[in-house]
Amino acid sequence: MLAHEGRAVAVSAVDAENGTAAARAAESGAADTAAQRPAAGTGRAWVQRYGRAVMNTFGAPQRVLVRGRGARVWDADGAEYTDLLAGIAVNCLGHAHPAVVEAVTAQLSTLGHVSNFFTTPAQITLAEELIGLVFPGADPADSRVFLANSGTEANEGAFKIARRHGGAQRPRVLALTDAFHGRTMGSLALTHKAAYREPFEPLPGGVEFVPAGDEAALAAAMGPDVAALIVEPIQGEAGVRELPPGYLEAARELTGRAGALLIIDEVQTGMGRTGAWMAHHLLAPSVTPDVVTLAKGLGGGMPIGAVVATGPAAGLLGPGQHGTTFGGNPVACAAALAVIATIRDEGLRERADALGARWSAELAAVPGVTGVRGRGLLRGVGLADAVGPAAAVAAELMERGFIVNAPRPDTLRLAPPLILPDADADRFTAVLRRVLADRLTQAGPA
Repeated sequence: MLAHEGRAVAVSAVDAENGTAAARAAESGAADTAAQRPAAGTGRAWVQRYGRAVMNTFGAPQRVLVRGRGARVWDADGAEYTDLLAGIAVNCLGHAHPAVVEAVTAQLSTLGHVSNFFTTPAQITLAEELIGLVFPGADPADSRVFLANSGTEANEGAFKIARRHGGAQRPRVLALTDAFHGRTMGSLALTHKAAYREPFEPLPGGVEFVPAGDEAALAAAMGPDVAALIVEPIQGEAGVRELPPGYLEAARELTGRAGALLIIDEVQTGMGRTGAWMAHHLLAPSVTPDVVTLAKGLGGGMPIGAVVATGPAAGLLGPGQHGTTFGGNPVACAAALAVIATIRDEGLRERADALGARWSAELAAVPGVTGVRGRGLLRGVGLADAVGPAAAVAAELMERGFIVNAPRPDTLRLAPPLILPDADADRFTAVLRRVLADRLTQAGPA
């Protein structure tokens, strides 16, 4: 499904910018030949400019996106895509949602930024809301929030809380194999993948990895010298793999007995994506962690993260021990409040649960799919060896108008907006069926 309704907008923006650049070049006497200047408005031209201007931390961009609406985006060449990744679980209300646009516009036109020597009603209101969402059964007076700009920053804050809790007597922090908690130095120390870690070693010390989902291994690693355990209830970058039943309960019991903190990373799984406000509410409703980290869907596309702590953990960071310039700014907070209200008012948690369950069952029946993991609208679609690798399948799906990604060679990840229409989910299933059937035919008999 390809269209060209975004072309005029993209080209006009590029033409305007190129015109300005040309004027500057003429004024300076710089050469401006056709060979040196890419054609205006094309995706290829933008990618060339990207390669000359942007650090190569992500590789070449797959597309140059210029516009979005709901679950649709358009690229610089006018092609239309159904966005089933949502910025990796970020755009939970889709693109250009009126509630977010209105909230951000109103706040920015009133007060855009203040330093954290001050506060704003938006910051305070959001913190109060998050305490109630994350710890629904706890006394709000015992909980506090630190607002950051991303999930990585939130996990950095949680790591520092762990260090403040542990001190010299508790130098060890436990994390799980296949975990992903970010790429800054502290959060990277908590991330298991060697390819991410090794170029930056030595990392902050004291972190040990235990096999994900193995209660016996966790019990063996736990002790009075452990400051904290950090877990994702569903490991997104590992291929959307849910911790087994009973594991979070065991983690809570073991950390509590050892005097260690339990930190749950809900950056990808929180804010209604799994059908509940927090995935751990769904998977282990009796568990109350000490610290929960949030980001991604919290801002609906605006950069924001949060550390939400309860009990003694809520008071461990004092003045001067942690900070941020932009964290908790009123514009991002206004966006987050609009996201929370919309999820609540439009029943999007229930929507994610219902659509996710139906869609998962239908995807699992597609030949070439080995199974579908996850909850709600965070799903990992396992692929048979005969149709993989998953990155090639994802590239073919993009050519057919669908954005997904491949966190592992055998897995496609789906994390669409919570407002995704049923018809779009059904179209994807039909297209995936055709793509995998073609690849099975090409592979021939097993």
